[in-house]
Amino acid sequence: MAADQVKAAEEAVAQLKSGLAAAGIKLPSLRVDPVSCAGNEPANPLVELGRCNLATARQMAAALEEGARP
Repeated sequence: MAADQVKAAEEAVAQLKSGLAAAGIKLPSLRVDPVSCAGNEPANPLVELGRCNLATARQMAAALEEGARP
C-alpha cells in the first residue's frame, strides 16, 4: 500500500512537470517530498512545489487563468 502511494505521488509529479512544461514553466525543485515518505506506512506523500521567482509565479497564474476560460 505504501509503495502504491509513493508511486501515485511520483506520477502526479510527472504530470505536473509535463503540464507546466507545456506552458513554458519549469519548477526545478518540483519533487515528491522524501520526508513525507519516510517510515513504514507513508499514508499521504506530499509533493514539494518549491520556491519560484516572481516571473515564474506570474507565468503560472496566467496559465491557470487561461485554462479556466471557457
